[in-house]
Amino acid sequence: MTKGTMLNLDGVFYPAYKAANASFSADTFACAEDVVRELLSSSTSAEHPGMLLGKVQSGKTRTFISTVALAFDNKYDIAIILSKNSRALIEQTYKRLTSEFEQFIDDGELAIYDIMHTPEKFGKFELDSKLIFVAKKQTDNLDRLTSLFVDNPAMAGRRTLIIDDEADSASIGYTKKAGLIEARQISLQISNLRTAIHQTSFLQVTATPYSLYLQPTEIEVANVTEFKPTRPAFTKLVPVPPEYVGGDVYFGASSHSESDTIESLIHHTVDHREFDRLKKQDRRSFDLAEVLTTRNLVGLRTAIVTFIVGGTIQRINGKSGGGKDKKLRYSFLLHSEASREAHNWQETLVKRIVSELGEAALQKNMIFSDLVSESYGDLIKSLALDGAPVPELSEVLLATETALADEHITIAKVNSDDDVAALLDSSGQLKLRSPLNIFIGGQVLDRGVTLANLIGFYYGRRPNKFQQDTVLQHSRMYGYRRPDLAVTRFYTSKAIRYAMAQMEEFDTSLRATVQAGGDRAVQFIRKSANGSIVPCSPNKILIATTQTLRPNKRILPIGFQTGYKTGSSGIGKAIQAIDDEVCKLCGFNSDQAVLVDLKIAIGFLDRIEPTLEFPEDDAPPFDWDAARAALTHLSQQAINPEDRGKVWLWAADNRNSSRIASESSHATYIETPDSERTEGQLAKTYAVSQPILFLLRQNGDESRGWRGTPFYWPVVRAQAQTPVAIYTAEVID
Repeated sequence: MTKGTMLNLDGVFYPAYKAANASFSADTFACAEDVVRELLSSSTSAEHPGMLLGKVQSGKTRTFISTVALAFDNKYDIAIILSKNSRALIEQTYKRLTSEFEQFIDDGELAIYDIMHTPEKFGKFELDSKLIFVAKKQTDNLDRLTSLFVDNPAMAGRRTLIIDDEADSASIGYTKKAGLIEARQISLQISNLRTAIHQTSFLQVTATPYSLYLQPTEIEVANVTEFKPTRPAFTKLVPVPPEYVGGDVYFGASSHSESDTIESLIHHTVDHREFDRLKKQDRRSFDLAEVLTTRNLVGLRTAIVTFIVGGTIQRINGKSGGGKDKKLRYSFLLHSEASREAHNWQETLVKRIVSELGEAALQKNMIFSDLVSESYGDLIKSLALDGAPVPELSEVLLATETALADEHITIAKVNSDDDVAALLDSSGQLKLRSPLNIFIGGQVLDRGVTLANLIGFYYGRRPNKFQQDTVLQHSRMYGYRRPDLAVTRFYTSKAIRYAMAQMEEFDTSLRATVQAGGDRAVQFIRKSANGSIVPCSPNKILIATTQTLRPNKRILPIGFQTGYKTGSSGIGKAIQAIDDEVCKLCGFNSDQAVLVDLKIAIGFLDRIEPTLEFPEDDAPPFDWDAARAALTHLSQQAINPEDRGKVWLWAADNRNSSRIASESSHATYIETPDSERTEGQLAKTYAVSQPILFLLRQNGDESRGWRGTPFYWPVVRAQAQTPVAIYTAEVID
């Protein structure tokens, strides 16, 4: 239907806007045209708006501004832009719109207003021009916006396009209070605004659409008599060109390769205990005079030094390639704590690291050359893989010394809207005042704030529950960063990286599902009170507790330690009992897998669980209940009813996997006790319509990091024919 909708592509606004932005890709304008076709031909409403779905820092703003220009040539008279509740970002949005539409404002064809500085009445002459209102998703702004349309009936009758930027940020959904589901206040106000305008189209723009797609068609809420939940009527994807660097780069298959890849070399693991040392000063951990030597600050020190060296290398290569010295500027972000006290301490630490490094360079102290050489050795591996020039170490040492001596490094603390407003340039990016810029801040540096040429990111935020949209919006390292990827480094703990990788998997699966037709193409499931797996209404899903089930997925514990063989809680007898059961059912190292009842497979997981411990806080969490629930669900997916409730079983003995990965590896713990050559081939042969459970009996030698006793390492592999499912262990009751 949309292809048949005739658009006016030769009006006043769109052709001129395209000509003024010739650098935009043809795909950007094609996407805008598709969106307007959908808005004109679809019955978008308060309950079913359009959706413009992009990725974090992927060009969503330029696409929706292109959409506004085209909409003005196709029957729309007014546009309302709802922005995040941030004074700095509302000013940024206003400035950008004013800049983009400057020629139309000068000609009197368009007027743009911040809603808090808008006249109360608009006459007929003013309404003959196009209007854009910019408002924060905040109570005063939305009340004033609604009153403006209520008090101006002629305006309320004009066809209006409402664009909800960062649509999942406060503007939709509901929360749980004292056991009751309540609509959020902002979502109610937006609902009231939509009701006040006679002819509206509603377009939501976001990179994190989970709360939108995981809402029901109907929901009862306790604080209003009528609530209209938002569900997309159509979805258009913002085009993502090859230069974009996102979650697939940071957390895709290449990022955890056992051999060096550009993607795997990005990652540096930080001891999670270091994050506590960044909260406030504690002289028991280290003294400030030891910032260049203490092992208790190795993650942050490495991050700062490697950023300086990486930026210096890029400047050397840039100038060699004809780049202008003043334009070669790079940035680093430290985002570990939300409190101002922590930011003050982190600023002290970073300044001390930089000053001590500069003093060491001046004094020709070996600590300077050692630290720079270590970072250089790390960076040249990815530069070589990228085919980029590799300057000589002597040149890098000299250039780094010069950068420190000539004050090429700027350190800025950003922990409020005022700080952001003072530092943003007209394009919405933090100003890079010098060649090397280090920013220290909290959650104010998330949506809408862009750090140009970001090549270093130290991330230590550890919420009680990782929220998908929040953490993704913290990922300021995403964007059009391909030219700097070889010198880009990401520093975080093993547990945080694992959580972010899980989120990327969920994001990829849901995005693919959206492309295929929304949540109609994905199963939402949860464990019921009696332990069975039941369908789950999407609104019941809490993002922080989801697990994505997809074809061939591996489910296994990582980072654990075994119990001891003997003693009051010894595991020797339990392992012997499992040995006996395995010998009876399938034996070890057989050429064939054996099909067993689900309850037998679950029984093995039940027996193995108490034999394994998770002593380290940074070990990836493993939910045994979720593993059993996933296996249960997978066993019920066979097409033939008689094949359901069955699991393939295969066991091996005399395995000698290590617990800790080698120093050359980019992982902390061994993550692959199974191999593609053996278990992978068995899975391809047998796990077609039913899942397979591998029981890998390890010798558990102390020399490999274990406690000198055999144990079982279980690995579940989903079958090839399983549909994608989103499983949650926690739901809204």
